[in-house]
Parts: sequence; structure tokens; C-alpha cells
Amino acid sequence: MNAPTSPGFRCGMIAIVGRPNVGKSTLMNALVGQKISITSRKAQTTRHRITGINTIDDAQYVFVDTPGFQTHHSGALNRSLNRAVTSTLSSVDAILFVIEAGRFGPDDQKVLDLIPPSVPTILIANKLDRVNDKHTLYPFMQQMSALREFKEIVPLSAKHPDDIKRLLATLKPYLPEGEPIYGEDDLTDRSERFLAAEILREKVFRWTGDELPYTSTVIIDKFETEGRLRRVFATILVDRDTHKAMIIGQKGAKLKQISTEARLDMAKLFDGPVYLETFVKVKSGWADNEAGLRAYGYE
Repeated sequence: MNAPTSPGFRCGMIAIVGRPNVGKSTLMNALVGQKISITSRKAQTTRHRITGINTIDDAQYVFVDTPGFQTHHSGALNRSLNRAVTSTLSSVDAILFVIEAGRFGPDDQKVLDLIPPSVPTILIANKLDRVNDKHTLYPFMQQMSALREFKEIVPLSAKHPDDIKRLLATLKPYLPEGEPIYGEDDLTDRSERFLAAEILREKVFRWTGDELPYTSTVIIDKFETEGRLRRVFATILVDRDTHKAMIIGQKGAKLKQISTEARLDMAKLFDGPVYLETFVKVKSGWADNEAGLRAYGYE
């Protein structure tokens, strides 16, 4: 059921783009008011286009979190992720181009070059809380405004609620008038099954740090609902036996920690108890095989 509308109701799609690790997923979660996109210090953790929805009074914001555009590797997985970015940009009403405040490098420029000039683009200078000398921001913003005609330049920290409110107010005029696409209580268009896989994958990255290459993924083998209880059976897919050992840890301690944290996050998101069984399986070369990637849900 769609949200009630008024004659001036606005609804639009906003893509969130930027190089890996500029805080796109953290920003998405803050804009939606709920954790739906995984975050990690490890680059390239977002693998899919994830839609987050926030309906406030007479406006519905539909945010699309894209994978960070990958410029350093050219395997099948990276080609798939880059296609997800470029195909998103042509079908939205506005784009949030996210960089780190005070920092703009060649990889940021490569993403900026992908953005169609015809789509209203707002520059987000994120991680403002990490800038020690705020006096350097004004010349930096002047430098950025010379690169392209951004509709707005918004310095912020995605961790500060007032900054998020200010960004939502800034975005509203760029949403076209029209009926809402989703219900007023909807937070994402992704299924609980998909979100369960993302939550588990996030914990894998958090607990393996830089030891584990990012060529690992999570497959949900079975997802059952019994009243408020969810039963989730999942497999963590890795490329090598050594990677499997990293995830399992000594006497299974690390896998137990990963699974426990994932189960608690799932229970919070799904608002009910979760039974989770997690397995680890080696499948060499899965990330370099186009057909295999499609089988695992990559486009």
C-alpha cells in the first residue's frame, strides 16, 4: 500500500556514487535511518545496487547505493560492479557524488567523469569530522566547484544527524512531483534473504580485516520464516583453503564470533529471533567466472 499523497508530493531516485571507501554505505544508512547497506573499512564491500527508502511528510527519497567504482583490478567481479555503477547513473533524478572532505584524487576524478552532465549532481564532502583545520575547506570547495557545475556542495559528516537533516532538505527540490513508489514504512526493496547475506558478509570483512581478499561472498542456502522466527542457513564462499582457515579461526572461534554478531544484527533488523547456521566452502576462481557470478546474484 502506497503512502497517502498530497498535490505537491515529491518522489525521486537519488544515486550515491564515489570511489571505494568514501563512506557511501554509511551515508545511505544515515539517510534511511536504518542499517540496510553494509559498512566496512575494507574497500569494495558494497557489491550490489541497494535501494534505501525514506518517506518524510510529503516526500519519498529513494536512494541507490552503488558499488565503489573499481579502477585497480579488472577481473569479472570488478567488471560486474562497474557495470552496476554506470547503468544506475542514467536512470536517476539526482546524484550524490561522495568524496572525502579535503581530498580529491585520480580515482575520484574517474568516477566524476562517469556522471552524465544532464543529471543534477550534488557534491558531498563527507567525513568532515576528520578535517583538523577547517580553514582549508573553503579553498578546497572553490577548487571542487571549478571541476564541474555542481548544483550544491554540501560538507558533512554522515555520523551527525543534523547534517543528514540538512542534506535531506537540500535534496527535496530535486525530487520530481509524483506518486510514491513504495509504502511509507518501507526501508528497502531488498528481501530479508538478501539482507541476511549482506549482514553476514559484513561480519566476515570486519573480523578478517586485510587478511582476507575481498573475493569472498555469502550464499543463503535456505531462509525459512516461522511466525517471528527466521531460520537462516548460509555458506561463506572463499577462493582458497587458506582463506577458509582465516574465517574459521582457532577451534572455530572466529567463525563463531562472525555468526553470533550476524545473528544479533539480523534479529535487530527483522525484529524477531534468528536461528543461524553458517558453513565455509572453498570454490576456486568463483570471482573470475562471469557465468558463476550471475549464479551468485551478480549482474
